[in-house]
Amino acid sequence: MATGDYYDTLGVPRTADEKEIQKAYRNLARKYHPDVCKDPGAEEKFKSINEAYSVLSDAQKRAQYDNMGHETYTNASKGSYTGASGFGGGGFSSDFSGFGDIFDFFGGGQRRSGPRSGDDVLMRMQISLEEAVAGTDKEIDVLHSEACPTCAGSGSETKKTNVCPRCGGSGQMRQTTQSVFGQFVRMTPCTMCGGRGKIPEKQCRSCHGSGHTRVKRKISIHIPAGVDSGMRLRMEGYGEAGDYGAPNGDLYIEMYVLPNKRFERMGDNLETTVEITPALAVLGTTVDVETIDKRHIEVKIPSGIQYNTALRIAGEGVKRRGKPGDLLVRVKIVTPKGVSGEQKELYEKIAELEGHGNKGGGIFSGLMGKKKGKK
Repeated sequence: MATGDYYDTLGVPRTADEKEIQKAYRNLARKYHPDVCKDPGAEEKFKSINEAYSVLSDAQKRAQYDNMGHETYTNASKGSYTGASGFGGGGFSSDFSGFGDIFDFFGGGQRRSGPRSGDDVLMRMQISLEEAVAGTDKEIDVLHSEACPTCAGSGSETKKTNVCPRCGGSGQMRQTTQSVFGQFVRMTPCTMCGGRGKIPEKQCRSCHGSGHTRVKRKISIHIPAGVDSGMRLRMEGYGEAGDYGAPNGDLYIEMYVLPNKRFERMGDNLETTVEITPALAVLGTTVDVETIDKRHIEVKIPSGIQYNTALRIAGEGVKRRGKPGDLLVRVKIVTPKGVSGEQKELYEKIAELEGHGNKGGGIFSGLMGKKKGKK
């Protein structure tokens, strides 16, 4: 894994656009590719470059990385198994899209054959707004493939493999066809070894030579504070098992934050609503507001407040990356549907003092706007 900031790894500023990131990536990948650079540590450097590029080249991942910070973003991908261990997780994460361009620099358009990495797995998880705001730890069940424990993923009872006699170890078969336009050559995975280039010396009876077995595991994950719908947490090495000697795929967990009856989220801010009467809007009052984490705060509503005004409580919003968001308390002035005789007399008196008599308006005209008409 990249050990430093991804922008530092690629040597680009945080304001770099897509073209600058791609250019830096290509230059570094060409410089540190294991086929070209034989310096100690070149392979790890190459892996770090690819990890950084896989995040910064994806708009959604980059936005999450910028919002969550390096430590929070990378720590979100850490997880652990509950129960017996079955495969080695924790491999590096890379996005090898666009590698055809890189290999063209070395004079070849074909990718090298060899063990294939495991496929990634995508899961979707529903969490409450409270969990999204504060962060939480959860356990989930994952059904995926792991290395066969009998043969250690080799597919062979002896744990030894031989070069595939059909493809000669290339993992590919060459098919040539003739047409009116000339000769076409097509490369397909070898049907005997499945593209691996090797076959088991003695086929494992537990996995029938595949080297994999399907299992259901319970995994502990940490959901950091501040996640939002559509964000994905990456669990490195918790996807499908790769070929013998190749890393496992990753598990991506896509978040869906459920609606909340009391709070609405707007970025890092939360909003809630309080209702007061017209009289309290004129005179001012103090109301009790419950925060997202069930604490109670007294909020002073100033006299003469207008309908739909939002009062801001600093630091009571989404808590992530240092400075938390705020809580907006939206004030709704509710006109009573029915009043007692005494209350009606008081409202009529107020209307009279405002110069409206019993023509309507009164206190309500001051709050909701005066009616248009002839003076």
